[in-house]
Amino acid sequence: MKRFTAVLRGTLAASALSLCASGAMAQDFVNVLTGGTSGVYYPLGVGLSNIYAENMDRVRTQVQSTKASVENLNLLQQGRGEIGFALGDSVAAAWNGDAEAGFPEKLDQLRGIAGIYPNFIQLVALAESGATTLEDIKGKAVSVGAPASGTELNARAILGAAGMSYDDLGKTEYLPFAESVELMKNRQLDATLQSAGLGVASIRDLASSVEISVVEIPANIAESLGAPYQAATIPAGTYDGQEADVPTIAISNYLVTHAGVSDEVAYQMTKLLFDNLEELTSSHQAAAQIKLEAALDGMPVPLHPGAERFYREQGMIN
Repeated sequence: MKRFTAVLRGTLAASALSLCASGAMAQDFVNVLTGGTSGVYYPLGVGLSNIYAENMDRVRTQVQSTKASVENLNLLQQGRGEIGFALGDSVAAAWNGDAEAGFPEKLDQLRGIAGIYPNFIQLVALAESGATTLEDIKGKAVSVGAPASGTELNARAILGAAGMSYDDLGKTEYLPFAESVELMKNRQLDATLQSAGLGVASIRDLASSVEISVVEIPANIAESLGAPYQAATIPAGTYDGQEADVPTIAISNYLVTHAGVSDEVAYQMTKLLFDNLEELTSSHQAAAQIKLEAALDGMPVPLHPGAERFYREQGMIN
């Protein structure tokens, strides 16, 4: 009996080792890189993570709150995340190695998953400040986003196209969305520039607490900057007290991965995104703007082979 038990234990141990070696017990990890918790990236990242956890076999998921685009891209280059959200201009700057944008070297490991929804540049001021145009923010205390974030890169670009710089502001603060809003509620800031999907929680919170004005950014700014910027409109009623459409500019967001992610995981991440858009929209309304037919538009980096497989199946790539 002792000999039989020993043989059985040995057989079971060998079987377990064989299973591990074959990968049958292996488990992939998908870390979703997002942004601040009061922005749009974070709730969408939570929704995406849940979709992956429910539909991908032997996969553990995690959502990481970050400083958004620039940090996400650097983390992906280092293999410290499997998929991340980023603004199109930041992705292009990362691929080209733009030191001023926060990328001293070309991030050559980045690979594309999908173009998703546009970010709207939303410059919001306290109504009592009197600011309704871009010119009006001269001399005002303005938060331009976390340092070297995608939002802050947008702020620099927009002011530059308008012939302005941070020197024209009365005070420049480099703060995430939620902190900017809190300072505005306390009358310590006049305005905040936030690059996000429409209906971002931080500005909804602000508009429900104080009277705001959504500042116009004219179409000629988009024309001056060129692609990936484009003229856009923040529809009336997007925020409490906003009674009219407001012109602004928009820029596409992308989901990005890195070359070290397996083809199968990248394929599943892409497919499940488009198979579950209705569920993702319940996480945030910005997801309603994600369209399969636009997924490859302006992609700033090479597609991951796994994502490319999905688009070939959809007849989008020959």
